[in-house]
This record gives sequence, C-alpha cells and structure tokens, in this order.
Amino acid sequence: MTTHTLSLPDVDLVYDVLGPSEGRPLVMIGQPMTAEGFHALAEQLPERRVVLYDPRGLGRSVRSDGVDTSVPEVQAEDLHALVTSLGDIPVDVLASSGGAITALAWVAAYPDDIATLVAHEPPLLGELPDAEAAARGYDGFRKAYADRGWGAGMAAFIAYTSWSGEYTEDYFAQPAPDPAMFGMPTEDDGSRDDPLLSDRSLAIVRYRPDAAALQAAATRVLLAVGEETGDAFTGRTTRALAERLGQDVVVFPGGHGGFGAEDGPWPGQAKAFAVRLREVLDS
Repeated sequence: MTTHTLSLPDVDLVYDVLGPSEGRPLVMIGQPMTAEGFHALAEQLPERRVVLYDPRGLGRSVRSDGVDTSVPEVQAEDLHALVTSLGDIPVDVLASSGGAITALAWVAAYPDDIATLVAHEPPLLGELPDAEAAARGYDGFRKAYADRGWGAGMAAFIAYTSWSGEYTEDYFAQPAPDPAMFGMPTEDDGSRDDPLLSDRSLAIVRYRPDAAALQAAATRVLLAVGEETGDAFTGRTTRALAERLGQDVVVFPGGHGGFGAEDGPWPGQAKAFAVRLREVLDS
C-alpha cells in the first residue's frame, strides 16, 4: 500500500493505493467511514488496483475552508479531481452508506468518470414512503446526542437503524435506549462534533438523487443491499431508489457493514463480499 496526498484549494485529500500498478482502479468510498474501513475487503481483491480515501474533513484529509459539513456535490468534486489525478478514467466504484450518496452525486455530475457503480445501502431519507416519520426519527437520535452526548446518541442511532419497516407510532413510543445495553458510555464527555450524529450528516441523508441523470449516464449504476439488512432503514431506502430507477437491487452478503472484517469490532463478511463484488463487476 502506498499513501498519497492530493492538495486542492480547500482540502488535502489523503488516499491509499493497493494492489498492482495497472488495470482499472476500483475506488471504495464510505461516509463518514474513512479508508481503513475497507482494508479487509481490499485485501480479498489482490488482482485489483484499489483506491481508498478519507473524505474531506475526516481522518487524514484536513480541510482549510473552515467548514465541517459533508455535502455530496462537494465530495463528488473531490473524487473527480482524485481520479483525474490518477489518469485512469473510467474507474469502478464500490460506495457504501453515505459514500453511496456521494457516488450518486458524482455520477450525476461526471457521468464519464465511472464505469460501474455499486451503491451499497445509501441512507436516503427522501426515498421512503414514510419520509416525514423517518426524518422525525433521524432528528430524534440527533437530539439525543445533542442533549446527552455520544453514548445516548449512538444508542438511539442503533435503535433507529435497527427498526424494521416504516417508522410508526410504536417506534416513537419506545423508551430511550440505555447506552450501557450496547456497551457504550453513559457519561457525556461534552463533545458534539461526531460526523454521524451531528448536523454534519444532514446534507448527506437529505440528498435527492437525480433519476434522469443517473439513467442517462454511461455509468452502470447498481443499487446493492445486504441479505441480512431486511426491512431496516437502509434496506428500504435502497429498494425505494432502485424502484424509482426501474431496476432490481443486487444482493450482497451480510448487512450494512457486510464488507467489514469477520473479526472486526462490527463483524462483516469480507471474503464472501469480495466474491460477490467480483461477480458483479465482471458481469
């Protein structure tokens, strides 16, 4: 693995390149996850030149614009600059969670940059039939974080993303989950800058993909969902967008973090996920 820095006017983007020096790059992007979250999967694809990066303002990619929001269109510009600097366009892309939303904005803005995009479980609030209730629930875990700190916010986030089906009054009638149940701190350390639980995430989940642009692009756009995700939030958002685009979802092993290491803190199925990703990209 080699590490590089691409200096742009308002951010130094840090990215890693793994594998052979030739062949079409496979770019993996997450949000708010940084490059290391894909290491286990990249190791299962030794034949591919894999590019991993830290989104602006996260991990090693330091911003100089004084802003901390995560905006899909801005991150799409970053990724266009990154692959342009590589000199190998088009690239293939695996993008997960908020990274999948950024990738959809990237395709809309630069339809010739990507050959195949596998958009894995983009959490798009506006795609849901119960979008208003989903937004209310999203605001609920953000409020838990703002009022009581990281442990309370993350526990509420887990409850939100684990809920199966539409967000009914039964969901909102639940008592606030105890962070200790998830092995999380009950004390408030006073910080409020978490990129997932704070307002920094809003532009990501509120993004509305341009269906016409995605359908007109040269990119093969595939919406992917984990076989274990079921009717939880990101499974429903993915299927809803796939329906709007007139396609079926592609099923991958595991759940929302199915690409993760089998022995990681949030265990995934990196080996099986790599097999499926190879099949999808080569089909």
